[in-house]
Amino acid sequence: HQPSRELRSTGQSLATNKFLTRSAFTARKLDYSTPNWFRVGLQHSNDVEEYKRRNNL
Repeated sequence: HQPSRELRSTGQSLATNKFLTRSAFTARKLDYSTPNWFRVGLQHSNDVEEYKRRNNL
């Protein structure tokens, strides 16, 4: 009985750890009142490159 009890408690703690680890990477709601200008700049650069590629410029 001892090994199965230990295995069960280890399994529970692993499941808990997995849950806690995953919750750290959940998407946060973007705050549009304070834009991330670095990200905006990168997106703009990508958009310009895509525009040039699509229009053979």
